[in-house]
Amino acid sequence: MLESVILILLMGFFVGQIARRLQIPALVGMVVVGIIFGPQGGKVISSQVLGAANDLRAIAVMVILMKAGLGLDPEKLAQQGTVALRLGFLPAATEAIAVAVASVWLLGFDIWTGLLLGCIIGAESPAVIVPGMLRLKSLGWGVGKGIPDAILTGSALSDVMLLLVFSLLLAFLSPGGSPSVNMLGIILSPLVLLPLQIVGQIVLGVLLGWLTARLLVLLLVQQNWTQNAIQDTLVAAGLALFLVVLATHLPVFSGYLAVMGMGFFLIEMDAPLARRLRSGFDGLWTVAEIFLFVLLGASIQLQVLGDTLLTGLVVLGIGTLIGRSLGWYLSTLGSNWTTKERLFLLAGNSAKATVQAAIGALPLAQGIRHGETILAIAALSILVTAPLGAWAIPTFAPKLLEQGEVDPTKVGFSGYPVFLAAVDTSAMATDVLTKVADLARRSNGSVIVLHVDNYGNENAIAQLKTKTQRLLADIRHEVLVLDGVVPEEIVRVAQARQVTDIIIGKRGHKPWEEVLVGSVSQTVLETSSIPVILVESR
Repeated sequence: MLESVILILLMGFFVGQIARRLQIPALVGMVVVGIIFGPQGGKVISSQVLGAANDLRAIAVMVILMKAGLGLDPEKLAQQGTVALRLGFLPAATEAIAVAVASVWLLGFDIWTGLLLGCIIGAESPAVIVPGMLRLKSLGWGVGKGIPDAILTGSALSDVMLLLVFSLLLAFLSPGGSPSVNMLGIILSPLVLLPLQIVGQIVLGVLLGWLTARLLVLLLVQQNWTQNAIQDTLVAAGLALFLVVLATHLPVFSGYLAVMGMGFFLIEMDAPLARRLRSGFDGLWTVAEIFLFVLLGASIQLQVLGDTLLTGLVVLGIGTLIGRSLGWYLSTLGSNWTTKERLFLLAGNSAKATVQAAIGALPLAQGIRHGETILAIAALSILVTAPLGAWAIPTFAPKLLEQGEVDPTKVGFSGYPVFLAAVDTSAMATDVLTKVADLARRSNGSVIVLHVDNYGNENAIAQLKTKTQRLLADIRHEVLVLDGVVPEEIVRVAQARQVTDIIIGKRGHKPWEEVLVGSVSQTVLETSSIPVILVESR
């Protein structure tokens, strides 16, 4: 089992990065690893890992939904009115109905089996949609109208509805049928109970998310049970996973909606805690993403795709281009969305992956007629829409959405800061290098040390490089020695290398009595659009 975990982590990561460098979504590479090393390929992944795939998938989906909740913007959701709610029900319902009709016509299904397939196909993939929408929020695409927030919320609500309808149809079509419920002497069929179940799952899920967020603030902020961001993330992830597990044993609320609600309410209850958790869950997703998509690839049944390939593609096309498009139109009717923004829903709200992998094989396992065909089309929907969705979201957002101002309190910081330390050969260089070293260590950043030399003083430059190596020995850094006009070179290099901050001495060789801020420092302050940190001599 340990060998399989190592294989999944290393191969999933590196093949994903190869795909990314080829301008292909990284998840495609991860899915390919799962296909090659899974039961359909080399059969290298151990049976213990495959047996735990559902549990590992649940953990990964918990992480991504927590990220979604922590990235939502309550103000933008309120601005959208009912659009997010309509996106949670109408596109999924119309797609499920369209798939059902198409499967009756093309596959010979009865209407109930067609609806069962529609519920599987209509569900949206949080593993593809959530990272895509959070990235759009960090870049500002569509944030003016809250489009990413509306898609995130609608995606979570639609999955709740479709999973409930799926479970009802699965019980109804399984041998033995679905039992009715006796409530106060009144016999209620599952179909009559369904609206109550949907409302109950949503309301209780949101309520439990709010209560858990309150508990988290009590433990981590008011009682100070943790000492760092890693411990904060550990406790939050444990409570979120508890909600998911509790929902499986007590299926009266949506565990995934509770997790997303938990992150959403934390933003309002304690924004600093939400910021720390946002960073922590970004780190967890790095590992969870690999397991999710590699195991997704391992679960795909390639051998059952052949007979239904063309017909399955037609069914998927009808479901998306006719059924889901009608739902998108009705969801945004009367809103302030433009035609281009509505078209973006085709790219941003169509990906299938996690839900289909989790429930696609259940009809076959329950002995339902056409179960093998249902599994094949579920696998086909993953192979077609997940890569397309991951590629289409960043590709079409700049073409169809407007770029607005990013709210820094609602997005996570990704990547490492790069600091530019502009130094001369005076004693002030030590102070500047000491300051930039402290900043880089605190943020795990890298440093560019820039010295503009117009005199060719080789000895002084050699001493500066030695001093830099001593003070920045444990920090990734490089030394640039250029000639030219000093302020202009500092600003030019900072812009060209896209540094985070410029660190420069407040004055150079001149004594304090002669100048408050050195001429070079003053010019850089006036001309640089990048933040400048001035360092005083000690």
